[in-house]
Amino acid sequence: MELRRVEESVFRVLMILSLLIVVGSLLAVIGTILWKGLPVLSIDMITKTAEGGYFLGKGGGILNAIVGSLYLAAGGTVLAFFLSIGIAFYLQKEYSGGTKLSNLTRLSLDILWGTPSIVYGAFGFTVMMYFHMRASLLGGIIILAFLELPIMTRAMEEVLKTVPRELKEVSYSLGATRLETTLRVVSKQALPGLMTGVLIAFGRGIGDAASILFTAGYTDRIPTSLFDATASLPLAIFFQLGTPSPQVQQKAYASAVILLVIVLAISITTRFLSRKYTKYIIK
Repeated sequence: MELRRVEESVFRVLMILSLLIVVGSLLAVIGTILWKGLPVLSIDMITKTAEGGYFLGKGGGILNAIVGSLYLAAGGTVLAFFLSIGIAFYLQKEYSGGTKLSNLTRLSLDILWGTPSIVYGAFGFTVMMYFHMRASLLGGIIILAFLELPIMTRAMEEVLKTVPRELKEVSYSLGATRLETTLRVVSKQALPGLMTGVLIAFGRGIGDAASILFTAGYTDRIPTSLFDATASLPLAIFFQLGTPSPQVQQKAYASAVILLVIVLAISITTRFLSRKYTKYIIK
């Protein structure tokens, strides 16, 4: 009995220590970014595009990178969503029946999830070179959609698995078809979890730099067409930190603050919407 108490105490201490490490790491990252970025952050950085010689310390802002990141991440997430939702529903037993094809699909998604984003970028660049395409907003959106696809699909699949089978059987017993049950019952029951999966994929997309380095390019202008090159916040941070000018390097932390605020705003909005739609959840 004494040995069990010692084991419980040890594991309780390890759990608390792990919690402190996770929370402490998060606070350290946020605190460092805010401490270095807030003093440099200005209205001009948010409302103006980069002027000539911006990376040499001249005036202007990163509005082009802010808008470009939102265009890229939103476009990639929407495209990935329409692909992922169908795959996620197909992988459920009532549709695929647990066939070899569904198992192969899961394995493929897991491999794609673990593939480094630079590989996606190299693949996209190779395809674009083959078709004589230049770096553009469209190229970045497509590559980000491929990057987000396995993340979103696997998250949605796991959420759909949590829907009680009894709920589906009740729907079938009332005369609903499999499609009606999927759209009107299963989707509403799993909606908060599906939104979380979309958020996870969006966060990966808006924070990724390697996959769009060769496919979306970089420009000081706001894109007006899908075929225009576009800037992004991760690349803006990367290029600013890579300059020899300390003034420009400080602006990189301000850019990181903006990116952090965007991600936090989307997270809070998603939490709010998730709570709003929990009325559909059967507990």
